Amino acid sequence: MIITRASLLKRIQIQSVKRLTTVSDKVENVGPVVFHKLGGDDRGIAVYGLNSPRDKNALGFDLLQSMKEVNQLIREDTKISVVILHSLVKGIFCAGANLKERFKMNDDEVARFVRTLRNTFIEIEDLPMPTIAAVEGVAVGGGLELALACDIRIAAETAKLGLVETGRGLIPGAGGTQRLPRVIHPNIAKELIFTSRIVSGKEAKDLGVVNHVVPQNSSHTAAYERAVGVAREIISNAPIALRCAKQAINEGVQLSIKDGYEVEQKCYEKNIPTQDRREGMLSFIEKRKPQYKGH
Repeated sequence: MIITRASLLKRIQIQSVKRLTTVSDKVENVGPVVFHKLGGDDRGIAVYGLNSPRDKNALGFDLLQSMKEVNQLIREDTKISVVILHSLVKGIFCAGANLKERFKMNDDEVARFVRTLRNTFIEIEDLPMPTIAAVEGVAVGGGLELALACDIRIAAETAKLGLVETGRGLIPGAGGTQRLPRVIHPNIAKELIFTSRIVSGKEAKDLGVVNHVVPQNSSHTAAYERAVGVAREIISNAPIALRCAKQAINEGVQLSIKDGYEVEQKCYEKNIPTQDRREGMLSFIEKRKPQYKGH
């Protein structure tokens, strides 16, 4: 079956029945993923909310299918400058794999499912605009792997993060063995994976796993609110330049620095013909705030 943009929008709009600028225990009649674009001064920010309270946002078939659909919508939307990925389930970002589903699979089914899970996270990693993970609560196993697929991570002090798979007879299979050693020192990443250790948001910040840590508030939205603040800083900048910068970093960091310079040049030249580049220079000369249009 061919999934069209119109059919995806219809499904997501049916799910997004409430304005979701804050986390709420009262969200009802929505699917496992809620997608919402902010308006007004926050135009350009998209909110990607995990919402499977019964399973604690465990990564099962339904959640993954919804995530893949939302990934496709976001990728095609040139009006989105930054995405915030968070949870609508109090105390939980993502509890990792749905082991009840996993236990019923045979070996071949497990291998296929893990590949699908990894590819879904790669889709998030490869979204053209900056992404921010706001972690309020538990993010273990695949939950931390999901956060690691985002460009920026913000955690509440009380969050719990860890790659716990070796303690369950597994290894991180959705990119964790590759992303974590690229985020922090490989020796520290090895220790965290070998021990299945769970660390607090503060410890995660000290280790470099997250960019920012914030005290949790009474509504359990502290990480999300900080993420909105960072997103507001991002949306003041040129959308195409943001995408080009992300592409240059993501491609270049995997290469030698000399090859990385060529990637940077390619991305720079991609941005040269844009009206936004001209607007950026004019606004500086005219000493005014730039009005970027994304073209």
